[in-house]
Amino acid sequence: MDRRSFIQGSLLASSSWMVPSFIKKAALRSVPPSGRQTLIVIQLSGGNDGLNCLIPFQNDLYYKYRPSLGIQKEATIRISDELGLNPALKALAHLYDAGDLSIVNNVGYPNPDRSHFRSMDIWQTGNTNDDVSTGWLGRYLDSECTGCIHSYHAIEIGDELSLTLKGADKDGFAMRGPKKLQQAIENKFLLKLGKEHNPKQAHGTVDYLYKTMIEVQESAHYLTQKASKGRTNLPYPNSNFGQGLKQIAELMIAGTETSIYYISLPGFDTHTYQKARQERLLSMYSDGVSTLVKDLKSHGLFDSTLIMTFSEFGRRVEENGSLGTDHGTANQVWMMSGSLKKAGLYNPISDLTVLDQGDLKYQIDFRSVYANVLEDWLDTKATPILGTIPPKTMII
Repeated sequence: MDRRSFIQGSLLASSSWMVPSFIKKAALRSVPPSGRQTLIVIQLSGGNDGLNCLIPFQNDLYYKYRPSLGIQKEATIRISDELGLNPALKALAHLYDAGDLSIVNNVGYPNPDRSHFRSMDIWQTGNTNDDVSTGWLGRYLDSECTGCIHSYHAIEIGDELSLTLKGADKDGFAMRGPKKLQQAIENKFLLKLGKEHNPKQAHGTVDYLYKTMIEVQESAHYLTQKASKGRTNLPYPNSNFGQGLKQIAELMIAGTETSIYYISLPGFDTHTYQKARQERLLSMYSDGVSTLVKDLKSHGLFDSTLIMTFSEFGRRVEENGSLGTDHGTANQVWMMSGSLKKAGLYNPISDLTVLDQGDLKYQIDFRSVYANVLEDWLDTKATPILGTIPPKTMII
């Protein structure tokens, strides 16, 4: 058994405890390197219905396919003579007007899979093969944190670490909040093991386990200290998602040495009674992200921040018999930053006269978006991480 398998199988193998050594190095510095870019990834879990986010209110086919679910023309937030945003996204409309939002339409991949688990694996690994066990950002960590000049690390707001942030050698750090991190610092069992550790007597896997636990405490101490220094006065929504965004903002304001943040908003599997459910979730998303952007702008951080929102698939074009929609294929990716090369609509919306067995046809491979993020935002080569990819998008 190798040491990685051992630690993953142990009592302490929850993602919150899997701490790569480069976080320890990062804790030695309090000031991030100048010009560092930050990526915030937001996952809308369950399959968000993009067609009811960006509404083609002049298209009769839209209302033919969705007689009950269609968002009426007068209710939309118009962004052109033919398109409008869902009214639940009102808080984000100003970002579109200001050139801080780019909407990439019809994003997907060949031979789409409508299974939540498989489709999410594909998006999180950045690969359509079944035998890939590392995430696309985890492989970025593997690549950039081996002998690199600057130390990078990733934080997920939550109890478990997503596949996206798991690499072969380096993982991200999952945290729910400063209070739980404080519990890790004060854990008597870990403190006792740390004090009793003797590297001359411990070997191999056991030595690795001791070192990992010590690094956990050092990392938790570092993040807890940082969290106490970065305070925001803005009223974030009082939800897990809203408070998670607040934690991200405070860590960024405090100057935490973190390049990647990851957070999920679940509940988008809207097979029944979709309209009210999706609007509630979109309002939660819109209000939270709008507050985050306002916060980052007030601290001069938005131009060096990219917020990417994705969902594992879209929904079918035609509503079902339960006032909902079933699993579809192509969807939208939303990108927000003060440094976009192409704001607004990156590409046209789907042609509803040309569907793929009732689904929107994908036009942009999701790995093209990832390649743009890796090369033009995180400053690394995309091919070693993603393999052969279509031409990258030029959003940023």
